[in-house]
Amino acid sequence: MRIRELRRKEVINITDGGRLGFVGDVDLRMPDGQTAALIVYGPARFFGLFGRGEEYYVPWDSIQRIGDDIILIDKPAQHRDPALERRRRKKF
Repeated sequence: MRIRELRRKEVINITDGGRLGFVGDVDLRMPDGQTAALIVYGPARFFGLFGRGEEYYVPWDSIQRIGDDIILIDKPAQHRDPALERRRRKKF
């Protein structure tokens, strides 16, 4: 499966039935090239002018099933702080 195919799929948590959103990015382990997690971007605030809401970090082992148009997960996703991620990227 290609990453662009994953980006069209909506992530749904089966523990509470919550819709997290659509896959925005994929976290890969570089030495071995395996997928570590999916990153789901939060909803846009006021037509995208004020940024986005919180992001979700969905570990690959919490994915139960990948269907034609949805991805089912069984664990609550971890919230990710975008400010922390920006600081981490600036160090490299």
